[in-house]
Amino acid sequence: MTAAAGRLGAIPVFLYHAVMDDPPDWIAEFTVSPKEFGRHLDAVVDSGRTPVTISALADHLAGRASLPPRPVLLTFDDGFADLPGPTAEALAGRGLPATAYLTTGAIAPGGRSLLPPAPMMTLASAARLEQSGMEIGSHTVTHAQLDTLAPKALAHELRDSRAVLEDALGHRIRHLAYPHGYNSTRVRRTAAAAGYETATAVRHALSSDRDEHYRIARLIVRRGHTVADVETWLAGGGARVAPYRDGPKTVGWRWYRRARAVVRGPVFAG
Repeated sequence: MTAAAGRLGAIPVFLYHAVMDDPPDWIAEFTVSPKEFGRHLDAVVDSGRTPVTISALADHLAGRASLPPRPVLLTFDDGFADLPGPTAEALAGRGLPATAYLTTGAIAPGGRSLLPPAPMMTLASAARLEQSGMEIGSHTVTHAQLDTLAPKALAHELRDSRAVLEDALGHRIRHLAYPHGYNSTRVRRTAAAAGYETATAVRHALSSDRDEHYRIARLIVRRGHTVADVETWLAGGGARVAPYRDGPKTVGWRWYRRARAVVRGPVFAG
C-alpha cells in the first residue's frame, strides 16, 4: 500500500454486474465467469480484509460506528438472474456479505426499463438475497442517465424504485447506486432529499474513510481484470483514492450527454 493510500484509509469497493459464462453482448465487458468470480472471492478471503456492507460504511462516514481496520465491500448492480442463485451461494459459502443494487423496472412484474434484454432476477427473489446475507439498495427504476433528467423524472427514478423495494421487503431502503455512476450536484442533492443515506458512483477508484456520502467511489470489475488486479486493489493500490474533484474530461462528457438527452430523451446509462 502506498503511503498516500494508508493516510486516507483506502477502502476497495468492488462493483460487479453479471457472473455468468455466456452473457449477452451488451453486458459481456462487465461480466466475469463463475470460475473467475470464485477466484476473486478467494483473494478477498486471503487478503485478511474484513468484508462489510454499504450500511457499515455509511455508519462510519456519519460518525455512528467504526469500521474494522481493513474493510472491503462487494457490490452488485442491476439484478441479473445469477445473483439470487450461484452468485449468492458463492458469497454465502465464504461468509462474505455484500450489497445488491436493483433496477426495479427490470425485475418487477410489468416493469419497464432501459436495460437491453438479459436474464434478470425477479423482485420476489430480493428477499432471498437478504436471507443469504446481502443488503438491498436501489439502482433506480429504468437505469437512465440521472444527470440528464428533468427534476420530475429524476425524482420518479429515485423515489419510485425505493418505494417498490420497500413494499417488497417490508423495511426501509437506505442506499442508492447511480446507473453507470452518472451523477451531479443536483442528482446528489435529490438523492439526499429522497431519503437515501448514501449513494455509490463508479469513478474506478478506491474509496476511503473521507469519501463523499453521495459519491462513494467503486472499482468497476471488467471481464479483462485478473486476480492479480483484484489483489492489487485489495492491497490499496492500482487506482486513485477518493475523494477528488472531477477532471475536465468527466465534466465535458457530462455536458455532452445532457445536450444529447435534450434531443433524444432519457438514455440508457451504460
